[in-house]
Amino acid sequence: MSVRISPSILAADFVNLERDISRISNADLVHVDIMDNHFVSNLTFGLQMTERIQQVSTVPLDVHLMIDNPERWAPEYADLGAFAVTFHAEAAVDPVALARALRAQGTRAGVAVKPGTPIGPYLELLEEFDLVLVMTVEPGFGGQSFMDETMPKLRQLRELVDKRGLDVWLEVDGGIDERTIEIAAAAGADTFVAGSAVYRGADPSLRVTELRERALAHRH
Repeated sequence: MSVRISPSILAADFVNLERDISRISNADLVHVDIMDNHFVSNLTFGLQMTERIQQVSTVPLDVHLMIDNPERWAPEYADLGAFAVTFHAEAAVDPVALARALRAQGTRAGVAVKPGTPIGPYLELLEEFDLVLVMTVEPGFGGQSFMDETMPKLRQLRELVDKRGLDVWLEVDGGIDERTIEIAAAAGADTFVAGSAVYRGADPSLRVTELRERALAHRH
């Protein structure tokens, strides 16, 4: 199992965003958190900002929609050329239909679940998605503490993905650092969103390398 590091630019310097994106050129993805102040109580980027990020980034975009009405907006982010577009199961009217629409646009389709959302209803639908994002904090703000109680959900997903031989990435987002990335990798995650753990140091690219090595050493 390979591993992917997706630094969250929510932790970057917004005034120097192009510079900070260039400092993670060795990452596998760039995680772009879209929040609408409705689904979560925070407001971040929109389409225009994401379009400019897409234009300057040499690393593929991993767009995470923490918004209401993803059916309306997710296809527009796919149109920008985002490599992956992930929407929340709790916000979607028909997650399978939306995932199929995104796939038809040539984008990897992801579904995200909050810490308290049961994964059971989606286990039989795994083939419909390219990515499942298990939130390891409550969505909305960076810098929160990792929730160990989400790991059984991840282990259950990993077991089924492997058993069925599916090409479904298992992503974790929230409180990922040098310690918790080892826990999540052991539980079956292969794609890791890290914000503060990447950008709080003097050399973000070195932090990406260190996190990748830790995940590889503890992968499922």
